[in-house]
Amino acid sequence: MLVLTRKIMESIMIGDDVEVCLLDVKGDKVRLGIKAPKSVSVHRKEVYEEIKTANEEAANSNIESVGSLDGLIKKRNK
Repeated sequence: MLVLTRKIMESIMIGDDVEVCLLDVKGDKVRLGIKAPKSVSVHRKEVYEEIKTANEEAANSNIESVGSLDGLIKKRNK
């Protein structure tokens, strides 16, 4: 892990396209500003972990569940 010291309104660059700027420090809270292209997803880690888990669960759903769902949809539309 790289550890850097920054003052308020100083930035770091990640690659050529992502800039992280220290905006404010109040007590034990730090506000960061992140400039990144729209093609780069930026999430808090806890949100990222939830998205990752949901995607893994969706990818691991078995074909029987899909078949059961299809049967329910057909039954409902009759």
